[in-house]
Amino acid sequence: VEVYRNDQWGTVCHYLWDLTDAAVVCRELDCGEAQNIPQFGPGSGPILMGYVRCRGSESTLNSCNFPSAHDSDVGLVCSGHTQAQLVSGSDSCSGRVELQYLSERGTVCDVSWNMRAASVLCGQLNCGSAVAVLGSDWFGEGSGQIWADVFDCQGNETHLSKCPISSWSRTACSHKQDAGVICNSSLAFNEGRVQLSGGMECEGEVEVYFMQDWRRVLLDSWSESVASVVCRQLGCGSVFNFSSSSTSSPEHSHMCVTGFNCSGSEAHLRNCSSAQAVNCSSREQLSITCSVLVVAFNSAHSSIRLVGSGGKCAGRLEVFHNGSWGTVSDDLWDVKDAQVVCRQLQCGVALSAVVPAQFGPGTGLIWLNEVECEGNETSLWNCRFHLCGEDECGHKDDVGVVCSEFKEFRLTEGCEGNLEVFYNGTWGNVCVNGMNDETISLICQELNCGRSGSEKASKARVESAPNWLDNLKCRKHDSTLWHCPSSPWRQNKCINRNEVAEITCSVFLYLLMCDVDHLPLRLRGGEGSCSGRLEVFHNAKWGSVCADLWDIRDAQVICRQLGCGPVLSADGSAVFGAGEEPIWLNRVKCRGNEIHLWDCPHSLKEHTDCSHKQHAGVICEGQRIFTKMETVIGCMSRSGLWASVEVLGSAAFGRGEGQVWSEKLQCRGNESGITLCRISSSSSSLQHNCTHDSDV
Repeated sequence: VEVYRNDQWGTVCHYLWDLTDAAVVCRELDCGEAQNIPQFGPGSGPILMGYVRCRGSESTLNSCNFPSAHDSDVGLVCSGHTQAQLVSGSDSCSGRVELQYLSERGTVCDVSWNMRAASVLCGQLNCGSAVAVLGSDWFGEGSGQIWADVFDCQGNETHLSKCPISSWSRTACSHKQDAGVICNSSLAFNEGRVQLSGGMECEGEVEVYFMQDWRRVLLDSWSESVASVVCRQLGCGSVFNFSSSSTSSPEHSHMCVTGFNCSGSEAHLRNCSSAQAVNCSSREQLSITCSVLVVAFNSAHSSIRLVGSGGKCAGRLEVFHNGSWGTVSDDLWDVKDAQVVCRQLQCGVALSAVVPAQFGPGTGLIWLNEVECEGNETSLWNCRFHLCGEDECGHKDDVGVVCSEFKEFRLTEGCEGNLEVFYNGTWGNVCVNGMNDETISLICQELNCGRSGSEKASKARVESAPNWLDNLKCRKHDSTLWHCPSSPWRQNKCINRNEVAEITCSVFLYLLMCDVDHLPLRLRGGEGSCSGRLEVFHNAKWGSVCADLWDIRDAQVICRQLGCGPVLSADGSAVFGAGEEPIWLNRVKCRGNEIHLWDCPHSLKEHTDCSHKQHAGVICEGQRIFTKMETVIGCMSRSGLWASVEVLGSAAFGRGEGQVWSEKLQCRGNESGITLCRISSSSSSLQHNCTHDSDV
């Protein structure tokens, strides 16, 4: 049976079809009575009718009951949040963030919330974009459930539900950490703003935006604690003095503001209570001078960063000012200052006030000095600070910070070994429970160790280490390990003796581009490929590494990167012989847990101030696992692009050493890396008749 609807022929679904329905068709076609309902094979095109229910007396099939095309569309309700709102603010575009999951409403932990997620929420609520992410001291503490989901938004999503959600940063939160947001469509965006009239950034008559108008402030209601808040809010340091203003403009002659009640530690006048509008009459109005007369820093979320660790939550502190990044000197720096940095970056709490230059000295300008925070500020710009004078500060004193949300992972032997995660200042284990192929593939890819591997249960490398994660199970759409669902931190059913995840990545070839971030390494002059003088390939030539600052932690990274097992010694006196090549690297300073040498602070250029008797050397314990292609052909530039290449056989570049691999690569030619080419299932790496005379 086929029907003509919407200008096309289509079939009828047989579900519920019976002789009563068939009788109507026979009547409509003037074909007598319906005899039976045989099968004539599948039709083609759309299925235009289904669930047909005729009474039998209808003259046409169209007169029978059947649902329209969309009457049976499927709908569902997921367990994710269904509604979002901002509460306790001055309007619906500012306030404490509350999300509703089914019928239960709860707040959001500020550790799990950042400016990108806030901007998505503002857009979702038709409130523009976010201008501030704030703590509970702005909009008060909520009650009930606290949601700890981490919305990993890019910032351009139309709805929070479109952001990936991760549980990696879930931590124990209280309502003292309830997140708040102010969107740029909110009246609160302007309410409580401060400006100083008179032409100077940090000195002049005080004007406050109050009840939707700019108003002068009465002197007789002012105190030093309130003045401190104003200077902090303006990014102008601390209060120097305040006095009666010398002028009174006509536009402010009718209404003033008075009655601000501040403790002095608030980040913003909005947090101070009891302000009210009053008639100015002839009462004296306020003028203020702050102690730091500098151009106000950009207080946007992106105006500070931590660099040098491989993650955003640990590293050397840098601030953005006057169009360039610069560092911060450690004079007067302590853990309270670090606490503010971690809060501003949504990176949890400070684990320590790091010793100077732990993440390597910076370059360029040193912007800040003598930073003094109370510890409860929402931004570094709300603290007291000074600019570094000329020749006053040195990069050896650059401040570093480690926050509790700094995370990284590693395999203990480079591309194989126990999977370990660094969190809350400690390396810990990952349990093998629930781990699938997607998880292993993503781990190997992120460590540049191929695209697949295998896992097994093993014992912990360090028995006292915490078991950080369990039930880590990645999905096909997860682009990084931090997006993969898992049990909350330290909640596990893992026994250290035999349930820690050990992973071996299937590394066949790891293609090295000409990018300076991934320069090839090798050890020469020792016994085998896991000991010798360290050499790097740069500017189309192998060169040595100067032994200045070279120690066991640097050598540990080299052994890991080359797949040579644990380090035995770090040598710096050319014990493996002095090379004649250029000296490419100097002042390498690793912490010891990096995956690649290029993650460590270093100086890459041709160094002429280092003797060849000071070449860095390494001795590793193991035999090298072949993970890298040491002959680089056709590199075009540092951009990582390849020129056209010529494939040469018969050991045109000299005979290699060690194992000869004979996988039959089946590339189409458009792959972005040789690891993406298929390997013939009939090939064997070890069963072949090749010698090094046939090296490609």
